[in-house]
Amino acid sequence: MTDRNTGRCRLADRPEDFHRLGLRADSVAAWEDGLRTDPAPGSYEWWYFDAHLEDGSSLVIGFYTKNPIAPDRPLEPFVTMQLDRPGAPTLLRQCHVTSEQFRASTGSCDVHIADNWIRGHAPDVPYEIHFAATDVVVDVVLRPQVPSWRPATGHVFFGEHDEHFFAWLPSVPQGTVEVDLKVGLQTEQLRGIGYHDHNWGDVPMPRLINHWYWGRAQAGPYSIIASYITAEHRYGDTEIPIFLLAKGAKIVADDATKVRFHLEGEHTDRQSGKPVGDVVVYEYKDAHEEYRASFRRELTIVDHQLVEDVSGMKHLLARLAHFDGSYLRFTGNVQLEHVVESRKTEDVSDPGIWELMYFGHAR
Repeated sequence: MTDRNTGRCRLADRPEDFHRLGLRADSVAAWEDGLRTDPAPGSYEWWYFDAHLEDGSSLVIGFYTKNPIAPDRPLEPFVTMQLDRPGAPTLLRQCHVTSEQFRASTGSCDVHIADNWIRGHAPDVPYEIHFAATDVVVDVVLRPQVPSWRPATGHVFFGEHDEHFFAWLPSVPQGTVEVDLKVGLQTEQLRGIGYHDHNWGDVPMPRLINHWYWGRAQAGPYSIIASYITAEHRYGDTEIPIFLLAKGAKIVADDATKVRFHLEGEHTDRQSGKPVGDVVVYEYKDAHEEYRASFRRELTIVDHQLVEDVSGMKHLLARLAHFDGSYLRFTGNVQLEHVVESRKTEDVSDPGIWELMYFGHAR
């Protein structure tokens, strides 16, 4: 496919965008978390879940129609599960199945990949997530605490005529989590705080996006979702901030035009060769108050080279093209400071999960 791009990249936030996509500006419908693409060649889609658990563990589960960097492939469904526990090696499992073992509803989130599933509907129906491998079985109940939300339509369009897109829906910005975990012969019941979102698009993300930081956390009574997307050079290196702050069930800040982003302690990661910030900072300012969210890295729990996710001739071509995309996931402390009229009124923190997805070459 030949690009006809002229550097345009934008968050789809106009009235005509909502009309074109069949969305409402004041609510999120159940069908929005259902299957949004034809999983044949020409699209990708995934449903993501993560949680911080009471014992300090982190759990991440993802349901994919195919590898997101190869949307021209046919339906190749798979599920991934990663469990990181204090003082223990990372437990990573994947389940790849045939296209006949995939089914998903277009009316709500109800996705089955073989004997694994994610299903639910915020706010009325708690989400149930089930993952099973030979030696690991995980059952999750996620109960939403914060209403479903999206930045405008949730779509970022690329190209002079909006030819391509990347879409994102935080269906459950924050919720309580109950986990039944079986590893080998050992069973446990754990509780924590969780998150679920949903992503889809129509062309390989490395063609559109150079890199992004994304993170979510609870900090005291606040729920935070924060992201900073940098488009590829052909789209003008456009930067798109995304920010959601809720206190309890009430959204208190989500105007991305008021967000400033910067990194502290930036250094080159040894394995990936990408620049990584030890502290990722989002500052939200309006006329009289300011919120500052600081994601402070303590552990890098994933440092993965994306070229390893493609095989055969595509792997060779990626090597020859010097494709060096990387995915890094971090855990650490997330601090939220609230300043009103130049006076700090709140300073709270809790554990969080965030990531750096680097598709392109480091600038």
